[in-house]
Amino acid sequence: MLIESTRNEAVKRARALANRKGRAEQGLHFIEGEKLVREAIVSGAVFADAFVEEGHDLMCAVLAGSGAHVYTVKRAVMESLTLTDTPQWVCAMVQTPSAALPNYYPAGLIVALDCVQDPGNLGAILRTADAMGAVGMLLGAGCADPYAPKPLRAAMGSIYHLPVWQASLTTELARLQEQGFKLICGHLKGGEALPAPTNKCVLVIGSEGSGVSEEVAALCETYRLPMYGFAESLNASVAAGILIYELAREMHK
Repeated sequence: MLIESTRNEAVKRARALANRKGRAEQGLHFIEGEKLVREAIVSGAVFADAFVEEGHDLMCAVLAGSGAHVYTVKRAVMESLTLTDTPQWVCAMVQTPSAALPNYYPAGLIVALDCVQDPGNLGAILRTADAMGAVGMLLGAGCADPYAPKPLRAAMGSIYHLPVWQASLTTELARLQEQGFKLICGHLKGGEALPAPTNKCVLVIGSEGSGVSEEVAALCETYRLPMYGFAESLNASVAAGILIYELAREMHK
């Protein structure tokens, strides 16, 4: 079906996914661009509607084969659907996975975020965690929505590669500790020797402005990244990237 009007009902439903309320009501999230759509297809994501510009029949067929209700759209419609300045030629509505908290967390590295509010930081941390072999990400209250458009773009498809749990951070960290996980967090008052990880380890990254809360820090072994220049701190996603890499390297030795 060809859509030429930006007032089409399917287009309106897709645009509603730009806000958290719309995503919650429909149980869907919105992805755009060939890379992210292909990652969703390969990962077995459940598609609802998909929108493809004219002239891309192969992608239409692939999306239809993946269960999507595919619409062909004019360029003006694609521009009204997407949030980027120069959108690509494909976007889709995808079912948001239900990541129920496990009774027993899987062994490996889990990255937990304490009130990380910047969407770009959250997506970048998720991508790094995926690249370094983390088994999941745990988001506490106050974190950005991982299924919002900006985190999805920053994560580049990693949202489909590992579970993302959302819960009370102190409650779940205490439960992880009971299950034999070592808890480590980045903290400005922490020691300069990185705690030796075990095969079950949680790395906690704090908010951009105030870091890890005192309640969370009290549950963890704290570590401060040594600084050799004049800057006193690092961007949350940069600090997370360094710490995730160091812990993953030690755990894979």
